[in-house]
Amino acid sequence: MTTGRPAGYSAISSYSRVEILHLVQDRPNRTVSELVSATKLHPNTVREHLQRLMDDGYVVSETEHRTTRGRPRVLYSASDGVTACSPVQRRKARDAAERGDLMRRVLPGSAPELDTAALHQIDALVEDLEGAGFDPVVDESELTVELTPCAHASSQASHRETLCSVHLSIMQSVLSSADGPLSVDGMRSSCDPRECIVQLLHASQKA
Repeated sequence: MTTGRPAGYSAISSYSRVEILHLVQDRPNRTVSELVSATKLHPNTVREHLQRLMDDGYVVSETEHRTTRGRPRVLYSASDGVTACSPVQRRKARDAAERGDLMRRVLPGSAPELDTAALHQIDALVEDLEGAGFDPVVDESELTVELTPCAHASSQASHRETLCSVHLSIMQSVLSSADGPLSVDGMRSSCDPRECIVQLLHASQKA
């Protein structure tokens, strides 16, 4: 499945945007001034990065409700598909599901391991990962997503912990936006930093 976007278009191809996304994932309702202070970037640069993240459905904004005088601030949060929902991310999930259904009709194979709602979540997840530069391999029976080789392991090796945290949160957000039984259970540990296998969890497996 492809998104039709040129290589390198992804909002998270820039580490500055990854850093901003990590900050709003860690604590929602951030202002531009707070992000400027945390990143040491110019305010206009932060605004441009935020707009790019919103365009890709990773960040949402809302205007602060004030009960006193003063101009209301714009507050930024990471889209999580539940409490902070990006219409862009939901549209992308719907479009991915339609393309996935079409592909399954055109290229019929063995019966899928997953129910329709879970398949649509996988459709959305795969398209988002491909757009971010990954080449995901999904094992429906094991509910794993292999992202090896990691597209960012070498270029951003010094920021691996932040990158992994951001990517896992994005994956969960995409799954939640697609509205189904799957969620991110975690990342399998590996001695090789270039290896990355994400474990998913079906709602039926939860205790």
